[in-house]
Amino acid sequence: MIRKFIKYYKPHMRLFLFDMFCAFLVSLCNMFYPVIAKKIINEYVPNKNLQFIIIWCAALLAIYILKMILNFIIQYWGHIVGVRMQADMRHDLFSHLEGLPFKYFDENKTGTIMSRIINDLQDVTELAHHGPEDIFLSIMTLIGACVLMAITVNPYLTLIVFSVIPIIVTYAVLTRKGMRNAWKKMREETGIINSTVESSVSGIRVSRAYTADKKEIEKFDDSNVDYQKARAGAYKWMGIFGSGMGFFTDFLYLLVLFCGGLFFYYEIIDIGEFTAYILYITMIINPIRTLINIFEQIQNGLTGFQRFQEVMDIPVEEEKADAKVLESFNDSIKFNEVDFSYIKDGSHRKILDHISFTIKKGETFALVGPTGAGKTTICHLLPRFYEIDGGSITIDGEDIRDFTRISLRKKIGIVAQDVFLFAGTIYDNIIYGNFDATFEEVVEASKKANIYDFIMTLDEGFDTYVGERGVKLSGGQKQRISIARAFLKNPDILILDEATSSLDNATEMQIQRALEDLSVGRTTIVVAHRLSTVKNADKIIVIDRNGIEEEGTHDELINKNGIYATLYQYQFK
Repeated sequence: MIRKFIKYYKPHMRLFLFDMFCAFLVSLCNMFYPVIAKKIINEYVPNKNLQFIIIWCAALLAIYILKMILNFIIQYWGHIVGVRMQADMRHDLFSHLEGLPFKYFDENKTGTIMSRIINDLQDVTELAHHGPEDIFLSIMTLIGACVLMAITVNPYLTLIVFSVIPIIVTYAVLTRKGMRNAWKKMREETGIINSTVESSVSGIRVSRAYTADKKEIEKFDDSNVDYQKARAGAYKWMGIFGSGMGFFTDFLYLLVLFCGGLFFYYEIIDIGEFTAYILYITMIINPIRTLINIFEQIQNGLTGFQRFQEVMDIPVEEEKADAKVLESFNDSIKFNEVDFSYIKDGSHRKILDHISFTIKKGETFALVGPTGAGKTTICHLLPRFYEIDGGSITIDGEDIRDFTRISLRKKIGIVAQDVFLFAGTIYDNIIYGNFDATFEEVVEASKKANIYDFIMTLDEGFDTYVGERGVKLSGGQKQRISIARAFLKNPDILILDEATSSLDNATEMQIQRALEDLSVGRTTIVVAHRLSTVKNADKIIVIDRNGIEEEGTHDELINKNGIYATLYQYQFK
């Protein structure tokens, strides 16, 4: 994990090394004060040498000014390194998420995914900056203080002080595991509470309509309590770690005072050396305290990076090594003995069992049947949103798994029941069908979808903001924008998945005409519960949990007097 973390330093290595060089100079600056203090106390004060006192104090002032400049560089540019690394990680994580299979998004809540992108990487900036810098600075200061103390004061006093260091390190190592688990649990609870908030805010209209405000508050409170407990557990371990380390640093002061006092009493060291010894111990204790303080940041940052890496380790959708581009669609689409199951929490739910049918080019093909029979699943398998378990799906006789996903999906346009509009303008949402389209082509697509006249009644026209998920528009208006998007894409294969089922009759008739225009010259797959929308289909398949029950045109199926005829008579009794 550390190796993977370090690779994010590479693009910013010059700035990082400059930051570390400045930290090294700061550690050198810290070494001067005890040496100069010893000199002044032992020589210049007893001899009343005011000139040298002034000279050395001026030298210290110059050192402190330099140190101030170096600390500004460390604080500012060091954090910039962390911010840039965090941005790189977020870019990599979001790019990786865009390539993950659909089943990942089926199994993970939006709020949890957002937490991994935002919260989990929040402390990486501090870790990337303060981690290496403070550890390096502390180690250099410890080594420097140890060497100078041994040379300029007394090596035996140095050994006495540093005999305590292994005990401190052992204590830190023993408490690390508990801290790591506690911080990981806190990260998980952060994702859960984010998911609860995202779900409640997204469904605010439903909760208000059903007067379920108290229930939503209860759900949030449950998540909030769990988060509180997880955070309390993390700080419990921080308390165990911090209090123990605090005791050891206080004990060091006591040890220095006692041992240094004895050495001074027996005239092994003089007053200047005793003063320098006290100052060196302060230099030793300060980096130890820095390590104590940064331990939380290191633990927090590494836990966040670990959760980041968990997502990065999930395989993205991969193509065959010899996958080719789907250049054109000329003949037919065939489902050959297709099997498919949804997998959740290790259990399989069979949806399609040896399903076979053929859709000819230019044909309007309808799928009807009860909810849960697999109609929408079929629509998801053709663009390879999910991979089949058995059998094959072919286009012009070639397995779709032999084509690149991007070339396959470019040939397919989808208009679904649950229209998704991005938070942006009407123009932004229509041009999603073809980012290379001109404004004139966007206007033409809107006219074909019968939404242009409405757009022109708006004060800002195509630049009108639609709100999150298009909340500022009606269902029919959102549906027409999605149809305009499909017109702009101009796909060879069109999937209409319950595209008008949530609309009123008048709006449905208007949109149905737009969909009929959109279907002209294309191979169209229609999923519908309202059988009036599929009467003119070239072929209709009736599918239920047992598979395909009937197949034929509307008239043929009515004459069979089977399931389709029963459904039709029920709807139009």
